[in-house]
Amino acid sequence: MECDNQTLMTFVLLGVPYPPELQVPLFFFFVCIYLLTVLSNLLVLLAVMYEPQLHKPMYWFLCHLSVVDIATSTVVVPKLIAVFLEDGGVISFGGCVTQLFFYHFVGCTECFLYTVMAYDRFLAICRPLHYGTIMNSKVCLWLAMGTWAGGCLHSAMETALTFHLPYGPDNRVSYIFCDIPAVLKLACADTSLNKMVTLVDVGIVAMTCFLLILTSYVYIVSAILRIRSAEGRRRAFSTCTSHVIIVMICYIPLSFTYLRPGAQDPLGGVVAVFYTTVTPLLNPIIYTLRNKEMKNVILRLKRRKA
Repeated sequence: MECDNQTLMTFVLLGVPYPPELQVPLFFFFVCIYLLTVLSNLLVLLAVMYEPQLHKPMYWFLCHLSVVDIATSTVVVPKLIAVFLEDGGVISFGGCVTQLFFYHFVGCTECFLYTVMAYDRFLAICRPLHYGTIMNSKVCLWLAMGTWAGGCLHSAMETALTFHLPYGPDNRVSYIFCDIPAVLKLACADTSLNKMVTLVDVGIVAMTCFLLILTSYVYIVSAILRIRSAEGRRRAFSTCTSHVIIVMICYIPLSFTYLRPGAQDPLGGVVAVFYTTVTPLLNPIIYTLRNKEMKNVILRLKRRKA
């Protein structure tokens, strides 16, 4: 694509194709999903904040995951909702840069958080006598700060690499938000280097985190199988099940989107809707329903409020 002499000032998000008669139902559906996502994750934060028995490393990292879920939903869903309104898909160049940066910021932070949470479970189950010493408050703080710093650096590099290219005259982003593959299609310069770096960078981050998580769970399962009592094995497995489920919910769509050719097709848009709108809502629900401590605390808070 050749550039003209004009500077591109805006992009237009086309969103996901839908029949006109579904415009209003979809608008209210995404509004409800967004509100439920924010409220459910805030409930997790409040439960951990006000209940001393949840002041443990596992719930400390869960609070950071809730912040990530709120941020992911806030970065994408309000603009997705606006697409259903007249001229709502228009987004400024700076707005597009900001959306892409924060999406990859929280997305990379989420991958790092899952890895740290797997390490926490590994220490709790495989090194129980040293767990309290190793995972002290200072270590937990540094691990959490490291996930956010790593996500920020990763996103800053990807964003700078994407928007140093010239854009124009086509400004229609065939996606639900400003993501790297969709934006690169509008660049009027060679993007082969960008595509290769994105594939390698996202692939290395995702696969490294996944392999570290997998390694942790190999040791965890091995340790659990050595527990003699059935009740002890059940309790140990129950502390890990929620984490395994949300890791799968994260990594399957991530691989589908970034590690395959033609990821920005209509099916890719549907998958993107799932992991940017539904997954942030599922995470607190999964941790609440499958975690006995969390469930009991939320029930107590409900009774106290009543």
